[in-house]
Amino acid sequence: MRRVCVFSGSRPGVRPEYAAAARALGQRIAAEGLELVYGGANAGLMRQLADAALAAGGKVIGIIPRALVDREGEHRGLTELRVVDTMHVRKATMNELSDGFVALPGGLGTLDELFEIVTWAQLGLHTKPVGLLDVGGYWKPLERLVEHTVAEGFTPQDQLALLLRDEDPARLLGRMRAWQPPVLGPKWIDARDT
Repeated sequence: MRRVCVFSGSRPGVRPEYAAAARALGQRIAAEGLELVYGGANAGLMRQLADAALAAGGKVIGIIPRALVDREGEHRGLTELRVVDTMHVRKATMNELSDGFVALPGGLGTLDELFEIVTWAQLGLHTKPVGLLDVGGYWKPLERLVEHTVAEGFTPQDQLALLLRDEDPARLLGRMRAWQPPVLGPKWIDARDT
């Protein structure tokens, strides 16, 4: 693993531990000699993450859609900033550049990025680790929802292994480095049900 993409909020959230976790993750990524890929904004948890990685001597690549430059403001102090045309290009570029993914707390945009990258893993479009940095139990409701999709027959049980969850940035990155893609069932759609 050479580069880690982090999905996170462009807002700070209501609890100070969210910003503290973003800073800790940015510092840890730099300390481990990894490069950070993120959404390129100069706001919220995104800024905390990028500034911490840069302050720790890390390399940071931001990918921001042109439409969000005015809303979130691009971070001009990055190692590299790419302004792209669309959200779709942003997510594809993040995937191309990254060897693993971490989701910090965030809103609908973070959920969109997280679920798209997990879906690509489910479809076999990549075999990269995907982790949730669970700050103060933030991701527990999502974990319950995903387990509910298994219980209701919409997600095969073996696909729960596509998401790693941990409260500690160092431990999560260590698990991601050691991660081996799960052997998923041969088909995730039962042809008899179509």
